[in-house]
Amino acid sequence: MAQDSDRPWYKQLTAYHWFVFIVASLAWLFDCLDQQLFILARDNAIRALLAAEGGLELSKVDPALVTKNGANAMAIFVAGWATGGLIFGSIGDRIGRAKTLAITVLIYSICTGLSAFSANITQFFIYRFITGLGVGGVFGLAVALVADSLPEQCRAKALGLLQALSAVGNVTAGLCAMSLSGVDPAVSWKYLFWIGAAPAFLCVFIMLRLKEPEKWLQARAAADAGTTKAMGSYASLLGDARWRPSALFGMLLCVAAVVGLWGVGFFSGSLVVPAIKTALSDPALKLTPKEIGAQSQWWMAANLIVQNIGAFFGMIVFSKLAQGIGRKKAFAIGLICAMAATIFFFRNFQTRADIWMSAVMGFFQLALFAGFAIYLPELFPTRLRSTGTSFCYNVGRFIAASGPFTLGVLQKNLGDQAIAALGAGATDLAKAAAKLEAFRDAACWISGIYLLGLIALPFLPETKGQPLPEDTK
Repeated sequence: MAQDSDRPWYKQLTAYHWFVFIVASLAWLFDCLDQQLFILARDNAIRALLAAEGGLELSKVDPALVTKNGANAMAIFVAGWATGGLIFGSIGDRIGRAKTLAITVLIYSICTGLSAFSANITQFFIYRFITGLGVGGVFGLAVALVADSLPEQCRAKALGLLQALSAVGNVTAGLCAMSLSGVDPAVSWKYLFWIGAAPAFLCVFIMLRLKEPEKWLQARAAADAGTTKAMGSYASLLGDARWRPSALFGMLLCVAAVVGLWGVGFFSGSLVVPAIKTALSDPALKLTPKEIGAQSQWWMAANLIVQNIGAFFGMIVFSKLAQGIGRKKAFAIGLICAMAATIFFFRNFQTRADIWMSAVMGFFQLALFAGFAIYLPELFPTRLRSTGTSFCYNVGRFIAASGPFTLGVLQKNLGDQAIAALGAGATDLAKAAAKLEAFRDAACWISGIYLLGLIALPFLPETKGQPLPEDTK
């Protein structure tokens, strides 16, 4: 009979191992679905709410107000995400991964659904912040649950696949938006948020059938008996010389990728949509403004789908690379490629024929996140695994929350300079082209954040082939 080491990892799992993996993966997949539904519905939601408040038609709403409030909504959501990650990461170590995971899924799914009932911008912002609290807690809990429940030799491969499956949630969001591209934008955003409420049903399975990992139960018993330090303690995480460097430099590593993705990558639609609209406005196509709007929404969804198809394969490749050459070398290669791919996309995307560039950017930007699923749980002991993972993964989101503002300010300054250089007789078309070019430049400058990850790497340990760390009092 073959030894376990000779068998594929997925054949070494019991039925219960598979149950844990599937539940954790679905929790994270639906989390990502809700994130992307928000991105796709955001502008239409803001426009509809502003129109309702001002008694205006959708077409009469000031685009600058939509952009400003859209950036505010994104920042509020990401700030809630960061806050929720820190809160629920610690709670997950204290009361259990399974219980806390159920709470976070319930929060993000219900509040996503409630977002559709917002009567004004303020209510919308409140629901987005609370949704962010739930969304932020899931990643650290899901990866800690899988890391503690599955056999040691299966852990890294399972976690890499868990992260790769998040792309399925993202693609599903794109398909949902694409199917609604012909629906009145005044209501289509509501449908997307109602779809996001569906994961609440997953909580029933989490609460009824999912057990706490044996490793966590042992760590909890040891902490209660006083033989180890406190569970889920940030004072212990940052005060202990053994875990503090991993927490701080792991956080910087995550900041690079999180800001690169949420501060730049997920704003690719702001480049794609104007480029597509320009192409669709060709008089030879004889399209009405309504048809142009519907097709632009379709292409925005298509861009997200293509980006995440690339992401799926990027995360699979990164997982194999990290297991082959080591975590740190894989991250070094990944960070350089992510920066190059982002700059390439924002500098060169011009028309529908360039949509393949989204796949390239998604491949390299999201590949890094497979590394986080594998690497972060390997840096901390059981009593701090959810806390440490969530700290690293989510603190950067406070910085990423400023990404839309930073990108907007940089774009405005560069755009104002470019428009001033055109002279007083410049046409509206020339000014729009100058603003779009300024957006390209701003995105390329912010892509330099990936270099921060390269600075952090030398201060982090290599964990390939090592058992999960533990400590004693």
